[in-house]
Amino acid sequence: MDAVRVALLREVLAGTEWPAAARRFAGALRSSVVPHGGGLLLVGTAAYEPWHLAAHLVDESTWSGLPELTPTLVRHRVEPGDPAHLAVGLGRIEAAGRGETLFLVAPERPGDELLERVHDARRAGATVLSLDDGDPEVQGLAHETLAVTCRDDVDLDTVQHLVSAAAGENSVPAPRGRHHFRDRLSRLADQLTAPPPARW
Repeated sequence: MDAVRVALLREVLAGTEWPAAARRFAGALRSSVVPHGGGLLLVGTAAYEPWHLAAHLVDESTWSGLPELTPTLVRHRVEPGDPAHLAVGLGRIEAAGRGETLFLVAPERPGDELLERVHDARRAGATVLSLDDGDPEVQGLAHETLAVTCRDDVDLDTVQHLVSAAAGENSVPAPRGRHHFRDRLSRLADQLTAPPPARW
């Protein structure tokens, strides 16, 4: 989804919680992967693989200059002959640890096997994020969650667009070393007045 369509989507959803909630969640995603130089593992349930979100995150990582947003898609079923980027199975979650982020997309309750693997990854030090249907067990495993339920006025695909776009929004790199208040104020003014990045 290009920047114009995302802007229209945000306009339609203005006055609802979704644009701000997606930005909050995307901020947690970005702050989890950028300092560690990546390590983003994206996994769905046995019935739902988040291909669409993976593709959008790859696009956003390119447009924003944040390669850390490029996910590794972890799949429940890997077939012989699958290309390398589509041949990462659930065993990868078992190897997840400190400095890595496990992003679980679960439109329905995941099976016990996946939940156990996610729990083990969290215990090993991985940061767990979930975009889910409000399942208490899933939310209990995650450090940061965003729930989309059947009672909400949006669907999971819409929220995935909002999250991926917000994750890729450009920001000025954090300054290094000590700076005076006036320098920080100047940088803030530059950020607020900068035009949005062009996306072709």
